[in-house]
Amino acid sequence: MAEITAALVKELRERTGLGMMDCKKALTAADGDIEKAIDDMRAAGAIKAAKKSGNIAAEGSIAVKVADDNKAAVIIEVNSQTDFLALQDDFKGFVAATLEQAFAEKLTDAAPLIASREEARLALVAKTGENVNIRRLTRVEGDVVGAYLHGHRIGVVVALNGGTPELAKDIAMHVAASNPQFLNASQVSEEAIAKEKEIFLALNADKIAGKPENIVENMVKGRIAKFLAEASLVEQPFVKDPEVKVGDLAKKAGAEIVSFVRYEVGEGIEKVEVDFAAEVAAQVAATKQ
Repeated sequence: MAEITAALVKELRERTGLGMMDCKKALTAADGDIEKAIDDMRAAGAIKAAKKSGNIAAEGSIAVKVADDNKAAVIIEVNSQTDFLALQDDFKGFVAATLEQAFAEKLTDAAPLIASREEARLALVAKTGENVNIRRLTRVEGDVVGAYLHGHRIGVVVALNGGTPELAKDIAMHVAASNPQFLNASQVSEEAIAKEKEIFLALNADKIAGKPENIVENMVKGRIAKFLAEASLVEQPFVKDPEVKVGDLAKKAGAEIVSFVRYEVGEGIEKVEVDFAAEVAAQVAATKQ
C-alpha cells in the first residue's frame, strides 16, 4: 500500500476542488495513483450528479450576448442551488461557455443545448457538490436589439423597429426595474383582466357594499384602466424621466417597441425552506459513521 501523504492529498484537492477527506479516500482506494483517483472520482461524481438532479436549483445566473450588429441576442438562465456558487469562477465559466454555444449555434430551444452540455454539467456538479441546470433560453432577432443585465440576477432583451442600440438598452433597463407584464394593453388577456377585477372586488367589498351598480362598474373600470397602464410597458412612466411614457419615448426617437424578454433568476421555481441547523447536524453525524 502506497503512503498517502498530505502533499498528495493537497494536490488532488487542488486539481478536483473536492474535500480533503474525499481526496484521501480516493487516493487510498487507488493505492496512491492520483490519475486513477481522479478518474474514479469523476465516475463517482457522475453518479452523485444523477442523484442530485432532484435537488432544487433556484439560484444561479442570467447571461446575455448581443450580436456586434445589434440584430440578434441570446439570453439564458443557468441555475445553481446557492447564490454562492453562482459567484464562483467555475460556475461563471460554465455559464459563459453555454451562452457562447447557444449564440454561435443560433439556438432557439434549450433542449439541444442541455443535451450537448450534459458532460460539462456533470463535471461541474461533481466538482462543486451542487445541482446545476440549464433552465431556458430565448433568441431575439430584429431591426435593433439591445440588452441590459442587472448584476447576475436579472436580464432583459428588447427588440425595436428603428431607433438605436442605446435606446433599446435604456428601455431594457426600464423593463429590468419595472417588470411590466405586457408590451401593450392589446396583449392583456381577458383572463388577466377578469382576475384583476375579482381581486379588486374582494379587496374592496366593504367600500362597494350598498353602492349602486353603475357606481361599482365605474370603480371597476377605473381600476382596470390603472392595471392596464401599470402592466403595459408602453404606458409606464420611463424610469429615467417619469414625465414621459416608455411608448412615447420610443416614438420620439422614431422607433417602435416590438418585443421584450425579461429573465429573473429562479422566477417560477418553488423553493424549499432549508433548516440549516438540521443540515449541519446531519453532516456532522455522517462524518462519525
